[in-house]
Amino acid sequence: MFNRVINNQTKTMILLMVVFTTIILLFGGLVYYSIVNFSHQRFYELLKIRTTTIVQIEKSKKQLDIPENHILNSLNDEELPMERDYVFSVPEDSNFKKISSEVHIPDTFFKNIIRKGEANYNDNEFYYIGQSFKYNNKSYIAIASAKNHYVVYYLGFLKRTLITCMVLSLFFSMIFSFYLSKTLFKPILKITGKVKEISSENLHLRLEPQAGNKELNELVDTFNTMLTRLETSFETQNHLIGNVSHELRTPLTSIMGEADVALSISRSAQEYKETLEIILDEAEKLDKKIKALLLIAQTGFDGKIQKIDKVRIDQLIWDAIETIRRMDARNNIYLDISMLPDNPKKLKISGNEQLLHLAVTNIINNGCKYSNFQQVKVSLGATDTDVYIIIKDIGIGIPESEMHKIYDPFFRASNTKNYEGYGIGLPLARNIVRMHNGELIVSSFENQGTTVQLRFPTLYTTLKNEETQI
Repeated sequence: MFNRVINNQTKTMILLMVVFTTIILLFGGLVYYSIVNFSHQRFYELLKIRTTTIVQIEKSKKQLDIPENHILNSLNDEELPMERDYVFSVPEDSNFKKISSEVHIPDTFFKNIIRKGEANYNDNEFYYIGQSFKYNNKSYIAIASAKNHYVVYYLGFLKRTLITCMVLSLFFSMIFSFYLSKTLFKPILKITGKVKEISSENLHLRLEPQAGNKELNELVDTFNTMLTRLETSFETQNHLIGNVSHELRTPLTSIMGEADVALSISRSAQEYKETLEIILDEAEKLDKKIKALLLIAQTGFDGKIQKIDKVRIDQLIWDAIETIRRMDARNNIYLDISMLPDNPKKLKISGNEQLLHLAVTNIINNGCKYSNFQQVKVSLGATDTDVYIIIKDIGIGIPESEMHKIYDPFFRASNTKNYEGYGIGLPLARNIVRMHNGELIVSSFENQGTTVQLRFPTLYTTLKNEETQI
């Protein structure tokens, strides 16, 4: 339940808050520790200077005959805050308990001075530093002490200041974390909202790229590519459902009708033969339509099952033209190579050669058929990013009012009644082109001819896009 309430935006805000808080606390603690440590060291240095001065003063005296366990001197010149200076004669038994009780300093401090020659000590209010020295073969201890007002007062102020700054920093970091998380997730939420608007009824919608966001734009491009495949699949499915019953029932009705008539009365062998020929012809039409439907379904629903290779488009076009000429010697095709690039590598694309050959052959063959075998011009060109094929005929064209139906399977324009065909070639070609991340554009005017432009990304562009997605 808790995970459902907290979304990723809130989690990101909390994570940023934790990171900022940790950094602020670490830096605040580091600053405070550094200043405290510096103040302690600096104050000890001042006390050490004072202790050294005391030792020099005492050594400069003509006589230092001090009884054991007796405080020799206490200076109050106030060079340091509440300064107290002492000189002690070291007892012969090294027992400092009496002195310790008189000045309220632990006897271990005195023993450390004797053992090390110098030692320091503090009781959170007064700081002490002591040195041992000899005078006339007798051991003495000089101690300087003072109250560290800087630690007591100024560091207290520093602590309050740091706490105030950290609280304010945490407050502003919370605001910044909220703003940053909202800014980071805003384009994602925008894309999510746009995706929710897309359904099977409006698959033509596409996500808009986000300015200055390379990673998100890669996601947008990937999603748009997926939408294109889905749109193709849905269109193909809808067209198939809408047309398959009519297109398949027509030859089936003819077959069943001929068979029923043939069986109704006795007929001669010649009449039976004619009936069987009609049935065979209708069966062949049915077989061709079923194969066409399967091919459209294959290219429209799952193009990734096809084998992908490097394909030279110029060689592919030569092969397609040769195939069409073998189909009918009357086909008149002119290949324009004036726009060929100097670098032949620009003519290479990534794709399935058999399917591409099928698409190009269908379009060129349609141009020859619907122009009554007049010349069809095929132009080939390339840029640094794309390869272009332009197929232009001067045939019967397509009525403007019917242009929106040209990709419907089995659709045939109203002016094609005198030409054989099933209305499969153009939707099949478009599916194949889409499979290869290309584009098919048709422009046509009735009785003026048709121009079909095919665009495919070059092999270099395809590889670069794949590397970018990785």
